[in-house]
Amino acid sequence: MAREIELRHPSGLAKKGFVGFSWTSLFFGPFPAMFRADWLGFFIYVGLGIVLAAATAGIGNVIQWVVWPFFYNRWFTKRLIESGYVISDGSDSDPSIRAQLSLKS
Repeated sequence: MAREIELRHPSGLAKKGFVGFSWTSLFFGPFPAMFRADWLGFFIYVGLGIVLAAATAGIGNVIQWVVWPFFYNRWFTKRLIESGYVISDGSDSDPSIRAQLSLKS
């Protein structure tokens, strides 16, 4: 289950980040990235799917469908933090969150 983290940009914009397995990505593929306006994640998923389908006669898409949800939430949240967002709900003091996002102490 994914854990929700509140992120805030210095400009005042707030977004939700997630850490953990992405059930929505497992069931809906690239659409969670699209709904989060994560266009990089969306196009990587779709592009990778096209390449894997062409190279492996569709078997690679099954592998992508199963593997992607393990990494997507962490990758999305780390990219938000790298773009200037900070954790605003106090969960940055949680050692498990810091470890999953590879944040320095």
